[in-house]
Amino acid sequence: MQKTRSLEILVGFFIVLGFLAALFMSLQAANLGSFSFGHKTYMVTAEFDNIGGLKPRAAVKSAGVVVGRVKSIVFDPEIFQARVTMEMDAAYPFPADTSAKILTSGLLGEQYVGLEAGADMENLQDGSRISRTQSAVVLETLISQFLYSTAEKEGGSK
Repeated sequence: MQKTRSLEILVGFFIVLGFLAALFMSLQAANLGSFSFGHKTYMVTAEFDNIGGLKPRAAVKSAGVVVGRVKSIVFDPEIFQARVTMEMDAAYPFPADTSAKILTSGLLGEQYVGLEAGADMENLQDGSRISRTQSAVVLETLISQFLYSTAEKEGGSK
């Protein structure tokens, strides 16, 4: 009887451990386990002509290190651009003239915001705006431009 009871407790322990591992993996896959509660952050915004497939909770990276997360993405009907709000880790201050690009992990991977630090003496503050931005490179646009230029060359050589 004692042996059966300890076996049941051991099996229950492994089931709970498996559930916690699955929960951890799902939080990591959804980019929800990045910042702990109470961690100091500051918000910055940037406007882009095209954000491609950028999504909320996407990484904000500098030199390959995650320094923040995309908080929200909204369309501004006055300037016809996408406004991206980023929640930056306060441990990583950036100069006020920092530039932002929308990049892709690998050839067809997920998109993220890449930051390149400037040389300004003042840092970005909560509510600052990054004015130097570069939109996402959309693969369909590149293909259509290539096809158009090829057709134009062939049409002009006859």
